[in-house]
Amino acid sequence: MLLNALRPRHIPSLYAKESSRASRGNIISADGFHLATTKKLYKAIVDTRYIDPDKKELFIQLFHIYSGVSVKKIRQRLKTRKGVVVLSYNVLPIEAQYLKKLSRELRRFRVFLELKNPKTGYRSIHGLSVIESGESRLYPYGKLMTPIIGYPHKLEEDGYTHILGVKGLEKRYDNELSARQDGSSRGYRDVNSFIILNKESFTKAKIDGLDIKLTIPIAIQIRIENMLDQMKKALGAKQIMCVIMNSTTGDVLAMASSNRFYPKHIHRSDYPSLRSAMIEYSYEPGSVIKPLTFALLLEKHRINPYDMVNGHNGRYKIGRKVITDEHKFDWLSAEDVIVHSSNIGIAQLAQKLSGYELYQGLLSFGLSQASTADLIYEKTGSIPPPKKLDNIIYKATASYGYSIRANLMQLLRAYSAFNNNGKMVYPRLVNALIDEFGREKLMPYKEQVSVISSATAAQIQRILIKTVNEGTGTKAITPGLAVGGKTGTAYLVENGQYVRKYNTSFLGFANDKKHKFSIGVVVIQPGKRHFASQTAVPTFKKAVDILIEEKYLKPDVIKQSSTPHKRLH
Repeated sequence: MLLNALRPRHIPSLYAKESSRASRGNIISADGFHLATTKKLYKAIVDTRYIDPDKKELFIQLFHIYSGVSVKKIRQRLKTRKGVVVLSYNVLPIEAQYLKKLSRELRRFRVFLELKNPKTGYRSIHGLSVIESGESRLYPYGKLMTPIIGYPHKLEEDGYTHILGVKGLEKRYDNELSARQDGSSRGYRDVNSFIILNKESFTKAKIDGLDIKLTIPIAIQIRIENMLDQMKKALGAKQIMCVIMNSTTGDVLAMASSNRFYPKHIHRSDYPSLRSAMIEYSYEPGSVIKPLTFALLLEKHRINPYDMVNGHNGRYKIGRKVITDEHKFDWLSAEDVIVHSSNIGIAQLAQKLSGYELYQGLLSFGLSQASTADLIYEKTGSIPPPKKLDNIIYKATASYGYSIRANLMQLLRAYSAFNNNGKMVYPRLVNALIDEFGREKLMPYKEQVSVISSATAAQIQRILIKTVNEGTGTKAITPGLAVGGKTGTAYLVENGQYVRKYNTSFLGFANDKKHKFSIGVVVIQPGKRHFASQTAVPTFKKAVDILIEEKYLKPDVIKQSSTPHKRLH
């Protein structure tokens, strides 16, 4: 006995450590709703060897009360093995706090025994442990805006589940959203091995990832998406996209697609919807390119809007190619080439530009370049090289949107110049980054690009308004607003051949006295009607109606006086 008393006794460490993981930041709408957020995952662990057999039932009943796990399930898990047992993998953050409090109480009531480790000879207590096991990404609004938000991927690292962005904003802003610093505390411990927080203790605060605040309010986004769902069904289309942007700032008000997905439950059938089609779907845009060609001709003083152009009665041979118009014209003014969407007219006018001038002009409008810095994996499309455009046939087809590939955001950005005194804006989806103290760091606006003179922009704007009032866009007329735009209907290519399948577009603007919005609509393969005037234009009109109902546009009491004439293109 005396020898045992004299034997040196192990003294447990005087210090204790605790750590806490920082979380991924949130994606927040302009009106303050959390579109993507993170939930911490915890698991509750106990070593069965340390539970006092006389107090085992007390432990079971208390754990049941604090965790919500059934008594039967707790008993089953305690029987699975002797040693470390995970009692629950899906402990919610609030439950984790309760269970940590329970752990302290269980130690106080000596529910756990102090046992000797046979390997080290040290005596210790191992009670109930509640530890962070990872994080899960939540999308409270389901499919809302998912092609833009993107989706995450889980990464297991040292037993902890991290979230990484794969597509959309989740990927583009992965560095900003990612947790920046895990927290930790170290200090003297009390008798129950908990840290005594005093001037001697050390604490490193956790720093969560930055929140991203968008320019898009949830209220209008929901309405636009619901409208596109209805139009997709009505038109039998594969997909419909609509983007609404402030013409003077580039702030995106809505960016919607009829094809969306649940980020937490992605199925194989969702794969085509995973892309942000507004930038990742590149296509031959058709006649929506005509105003760009016309603007270049005006800017270089090669034409006058009132010059007369021969319509060749709807059929015109240029080189070996025969160009046709849906509607037959004898003679028409240069501006009516745009109003009534004459391929023959614009093909002849385009010959007044050299191949280099046409190429450089389309390039200056932002084609074949990234349209926005806020999304990733953009397909920038293409413009035929200048040498090719010197060929009269290529020049003709490029002038009305064939042999060119572009995406919706590029076209919308180009059209913003017509509604902003000749200056193109950069589409902007992210308004600010928000730190852990709620401080907002506003994202800077990129410098606007002056692509045409304000005089040319004003002429094109007037012609696009005339196109809505008298030409191919009459279904977009909205009394009391200045509405302008251009239709585009383009055949699709399959196996190197044009087939009788179509994409339709309508690019334009809707303005009141104080507000200017650029709006773009693309309908991919409508099944029931194939003219843009029957598909994209009515979709555009419904978007304008929503803007009015949501108080973003206020029509003047004075109605537009022009009498509409029906045209199809």
